[in-house]
Amino acid sequence: MKPQVLLYDTTLRDGTQGEGISLSVDDKLKIARKLDGLGIHYIEGGWPGSNPKDMEFFLKARELHLEHATITAFGSTRRAGIDVEEDDNLQKILDSGVKAVAIFGKTWDFHVLKALKTTLEENLNMIFESIQYLKRAGLEVIFDAEHFFDGYKHNPEYALEAVQKAQEAGADCIVLCDTNGGSMPHEIYDIVSHVVSKLSVMVGIHCHNDCELGVANSLAAVRAGARHVQGTINGYGERCGNANLISVIPNLQMKLNYSCVDESQLKNLITVSKYVHEIANQVPPNNQPFVGRSAFAHKGGMHVSAILKHPETYEHIPPESIGNKRRVLVSELSGQSNVLFKAKEWNVKLDKHDPQSRKILDKIKEQEHKGYQYEAAEASFELMVREGLGELKEFFQFDHFKIFIERDEADVLRTEAVVKLRVNGEVVHTVSEGNGPVNALDNALRKALEQYFPLIKKMYLSDYKVRVLDETDATASTVRVLIESSDGKEKWSTIGVSANIIEASWYALIDSVRYYLMKHEEEIEIVQSSKPEQRVGVVNH
Repeated sequence: MKPQVLLYDTTLRDGTQGEGISLSVDDKLKIARKLDGLGIHYIEGGWPGSNPKDMEFFLKARELHLEHATITAFGSTRRAGIDVEEDDNLQKILDSGVKAVAIFGKTWDFHVLKALKTTLEENLNMIFESIQYLKRAGLEVIFDAEHFFDGYKHNPEYALEAVQKAQEAGADCIVLCDTNGGSMPHEIYDIVSHVVSKLSVMVGIHCHNDCELGVANSLAAVRAGARHVQGTINGYGERCGNANLISVIPNLQMKLNYSCVDESQLKNLITVSKYVHEIANQVPPNNQPFVGRSAFAHKGGMHVSAILKHPETYEHIPPESIGNKRRVLVSELSGQSNVLFKAKEWNVKLDKHDPQSRKILDKIKEQEHKGYQYEAAEASFELMVREGLGELKEFFQFDHFKIFIERDEADVLRTEAVVKLRVNGEVVHTVSEGNGPVNALDNALRKALEQYFPLIKKMYLSDYKVRVLDETDATASTVRVLIESSDGKEKWSTIGVSANIIEASWYALIDSVRYYLMKHEEEIEIVQSSKPEQRVGVVNH
């Protein structure tokens, strides 16, 4: 039977101390539900005594009806020189209505003397009395031994005495904290091993990522006997962040043979990671281990050829096991295998012995030499492949566009675009304004096509990026435009490259519409065949 490791998430408290991370009460409630679905055992909601928002969360969290997780409050030991009954922070914890609490106390003598400015003996009393008081109130108490590893390195006798005092008071779990994030894995392993041998209560680990070892140190602690791991989703947290539970969980479960969550819950990792990024308004890093978009992306031709035969040749785990998926990128480094893999993804029949495959690959490399980058614009790539195979239906033909920009005496800037197309042999000539040239072009293009293809009303531009490819050419530089479009259900990316930013934008914009129409070809045919009598004027102004 696999050893069980309990997971303690502090995204809603420690995670929000990260720069740029702010969560409303409603955000925290939504994330708590997701964490419960992942199988997290403890969800730390905040510090009731620190602000009204955290107390509001605890009051509303009573209605969550969680299946797996225990909502946990955070706080500190009593203040020096007062009775526990008189400590406001401890009273607020009781008022929050939680069943479990994590309270931190000093275990580094330097902090006791310089930060708390009290005696070492009084600090031990603060730890003991606070834990005992909360236990008498019927709470499960987790003691966070703050700065434990730094304290142990400077004064091991006092650090040990502090955690033994917590155990004596009745703490259910004692968590050793690498608060400054400066310890090394071998130090963590040795110290945790020693502490585990001295305590009879469960030992936990809380690591920060200041040396980019938060995950490694957490794993080392578990191997040394810790059975409770604290961290945050996506590694959010103060300074460089906390140990990333999104990486800790699969490493413990799939690499070290511990039990954290159910196998079915493990597949929710990528969903939870993306959800928290979205709620926190953070851009998910493509290279985030396990769940990043690039975590199982393959670019080199030899690599792709190998994974087509045996995926384990270049993948350390099956991506589906944690909810991710394999991706094959196409670039100047590509081999024929990359094109074949992508064709298979789109249900396109492409034989590796077919000369057409080699022609498509040559076209890719030629385009990338010009500045195209299809790994970031798979919709444009699919259009090119299908066009090369003669499988692409062109729903319209482009004739020309014009852009007019004027500023009047009142300093009002106006932008107007004229687009001329042919649809079913008919000329469509439209004019539209916008808040800029790309917006005006987009509006004119839509105006021209919506009368023939009403479903275009559902799609919209969701992101627009411009990159200068050669800075030495200054304003004459070639630019690459990436456009991300969406219909509210799916997203797709297209690309355009030119020395003229408007032309580059137009290429990407046209590809976005062509791709959407291609994906809905059957729907378009049904609509058009069911209403043959409807005709619309083809000139719009």
